[in-house]
Amino acid sequence: MALSSLDEFVILVLKKDHCLQHEQDASSSSPSQVISISASEIASWDLSEIPAYASVKIRVHRTRLIEESSYFQGLLSGSFSESGLDHVSVDWNLETFLNLLMCLYGYAIDVTSTSFLPLFEAALYFGVERLLSICKSWISVLVSSNDPASPKLDLSDLIQMWSFGLEHAGDFLPDLCTAYLAKNFMLVKSDEYFGSVPYELLISCIKHPHLTVHSEMHLADALLFWLDAERRMSGFSESRQDNTINLMEQVRFSLLPLWFIAERSKSHGFSKFADQSMELVIKLIKIPSTYLVDSLTDGPPADLRLRLTKYTEILDLSGCRQLNEACVLLAVLPNSYFSSLRWRKSLKSFLKNPEDDERNREHLSYGTLPILSFESLKEIDMSKCQRLNYKFVIKCFSKSFPSLRKLRAAYLLNIKVFTVLELLQNFRQLTEVDLTVDIAPIIPVQASLFYSGRGHCSLSNITRLTLEGRSDICDMGLQSISRLCDSLCYLNIKGCALLSDACIAYVIQRCKYLCSLIVCYTSFSENSILALCASISMTNEHMDSNSLAPKLQMLHMSKCEGISETSLFNLISQTQKMKSLCLRDTKVSDSVLCEFPGSSLEALDISNTTISRMALVRVISRNPNLKSLKARGCKNLLQLQGDGRTDYSSPLFSAHEVFKSLSKGSGLEELEIGWGFSYFSLESLRPAVSFLRAISVGLGASLGEDALKLLSSACPLLESIVLYFQEISDSALASIPTSLKHLQELALSYCFGDISIQSFKFSMPSLRKLRLERVTRWMTSDDLFVLTQSCPNVTELSLVGCLHLNSDCQPIISGGWPGMIYLHLEECGSITDNGVTSLYGCIALEDLLLRHNGSGIQKSFLLDATLKFPMLRLVSLDMCDAKEGGFDAPEEEEGSHFLSIVKISRCKSERCALGRVLAPVHRETLVMLWNGENYTKTLIKQRL
Repeated sequence: MALSSLDEFVILVLKKDHCLQHEQDASSSSPSQVISISASEIASWDLSEIPAYASVKIRVHRTRLIEESSYFQGLLSGSFSESGLDHVSVDWNLETFLNLLMCLYGYAIDVTSTSFLPLFEAALYFGVERLLSICKSWISVLVSSNDPASPKLDLSDLIQMWSFGLEHAGDFLPDLCTAYLAKNFMLVKSDEYFGSVPYELLISCIKHPHLTVHSEMHLADALLFWLDAERRMSGFSESRQDNTINLMEQVRFSLLPLWFIAERSKSHGFSKFADQSMELVIKLIKIPSTYLVDSLTDGPPADLRLRLTKYTEILDLSGCRQLNEACVLLAVLPNSYFSSLRWRKSLKSFLKNPEDDERNREHLSYGTLPILSFESLKEIDMSKCQRLNYKFVIKCFSKSFPSLRKLRAAYLLNIKVFTVLELLQNFRQLTEVDLTVDIAPIIPVQASLFYSGRGHCSLSNITRLTLEGRSDICDMGLQSISRLCDSLCYLNIKGCALLSDACIAYVIQRCKYLCSLIVCYTSFSENSILALCASISMTNEHMDSNSLAPKLQMLHMSKCEGISETSLFNLISQTQKMKSLCLRDTKVSDSVLCEFPGSSLEALDISNTTISRMALVRVISRNPNLKSLKARGCKNLLQLQGDGRTDYSSPLFSAHEVFKSLSKGSGLEELEIGWGFSYFSLESLRPAVSFLRAISVGLGASLGEDALKLLSSACPLLESIVLYFQEISDSALASIPTSLKHLQELALSYCFGDISIQSFKFSMPSLRKLRLERVTRWMTSDDLFVLTQSCPNVTELSLVGCLHLNSDCQPIISGGWPGMIYLHLEECGSITDNGVTSLYGCIALEDLLLRHNGSGIQKSFLLDATLKFPMLRLVSLDMCDAKEGGFDAPEEEEGSHFLSIVKISRCKSERCALGRVLAPVHRETLVMLWNGENYTKTLIKQRL
């Protein structure tokens, strides 16, 4: 029917897509047919109801369509036949078109990751500039925003946008997609669709100046994942090989940690670059900063610059021992700085005189070097970066990273504890500091000088402080820190053996917001408990009547001795808000634990205590959300009948009382148990262990073959299995790799039963830690090779009592597990009869124990090890294995090595009544501790 010239409306008819209508018809007994709506009533449109109709007629102002849409301008005012009709059919997605009309009439529309491309495509097709502008503005703001709360693009949507942009939208959309992917690389690299990212998009993203990653390792790992996914989908081709080379050449190999290079040396896509990477890193470890600057060519030294952008929030340098001051400076200088012909001279003038006084160094830093500031960076991990000068780092970081909140600098002995005070003064927003080191096996004879500065120090914002293992810290040091940390909520001083009980009590009273306290292996005792309970003042200040004990949410006090039952009773009875309580190796009694008033406990550790079944039942029944229970070594959990046999009908083992609350809550995630635990216990626990991730079963338990099989089916999420003194078999162990795909740790210690290499022929690619102690006496070199094939990603290995192993096993270990960081070999045949040269292939080793494996270890081994294993921190040897009767001590040169704890045991041989030589008996251990300046040597009459 012809349209009168006076008519101002046109009816747009949209029909639902045939496939969608068919799906709706199939799911509805009375499908809706037609609905008529008007643009005049657009404010009342129900966009959730209208798309349910099979056909929609929309009464729209003709003039509005012509003015706002180039498509309708040509259709309705041109020479097309439709220009004279009052009804026009539109073949488009109904929901998208409704949004287009709302935009056309000036109403706000919701652009999302899912709706952007349909709206953008509709805007292009119908020529609606207003909608195009909205879409462009939305994605432009999204790409440039640094707000964590801003919307995120789904990777699958991003890929579609990029592909559509290449075909229809010129460079605008592909460029924005590339920029978004570069900025959010850390987020999308773990997305399930990451392997589907087109090569052209990925390579442009990697080359984008805003590529933001936590570390070079994260970039390399993501690229290797992508290459592996592409290989599975596309197979081998010449173009794919070129893609591999092009992508991997974008990685700055000299900035990768050693362990990553070694571990990935056999990976597809990285193997051909591994040797080059290793060579670069080893070279950097040996080159001083000034020599490094001399070796650089003209132009920005891209291969040595850490990736920092204005979007960087986390910088992870951990494990990169090759990094020095020059590497840090190169990262925080602008590209324009390197356009000067004198940039190397300027940089060397700052680096060549490390002994310059503070004022001169600050002048050089701020006066001659245009150091950039990265406001978004909030977290740095520089653990194991042994070569970084901490005074330089503090000055440089305080200039470049003013918003720093978290700093982790673990295992760095050249960073003394007094560095904390300097950190607090230079980083006003710093809230968390972690200076963890390895806990010394003995108490040092003295502490290092803590702080000799004077003057007023303003209060800091530190809320979390970790000083674990810092045996060099004394009372004065911790007291100095506490005076600046009034806001401290979390304190970890585990293993700080020189701190007195009085000092810990002082800190507790100073820090009135403490709610998490880790004091394992310290002198935490009576005074500290009195301070927690507000019963004593150690600060000479007015004593707060409100004690900290009721506010505590975490208290770990393993091996804290000298605490009376009365004091412990007073403390535990006030901890009603406790969430994590560790009383391992303490004198806690039933009467104390029964007074625990809390109902929100999530983790409880009572290992090696005298706690009985009754007391444990009482606590568990009151805390249904308990996720971690550790009770190994608790003999009193074993209920005995009159004839001495175990009573499995007791509540603990029937779960009638103990675990009925657990099954109602979120369930256990971690369990360590021993005495009295059996197959029946596990069977009754099934409702509570379906989410179990770690289990450790020790002496006194009797799982048996059926329980191990049940474990695999009842706990599909298990990541760690540790078994001590349990009966095992091939059939039982075979169920573990076939059912537990997430398993990362398997430890079998002193177990008995009939097992063979058949137990380990199943693939376990996720396994990272493997301990076989006194369970594989039969193991040969061939068997060990089978292990390297079945468990190719192991980084921690402990073998004890494998009597048939020989020196041929060394190349099997270093070749099969080049990324090994923890290696313990004890009483393993003759592995070291011919020395240890072939083990040097495990270049990333951090912890090495070699005892009773053959007397072929060279006298110079410790000296050689500091050079061959740049990351080595812990070494344990035995004089029985020394080829020349002893070992030379490491050189005492600061910064020359990473080795911090050396233990050398000595044995003596004894004979039986018949004159036969018996197994060696341990006599003493020489312990050498490196504190960053020199070694202290202590001889003790026990095995360590």
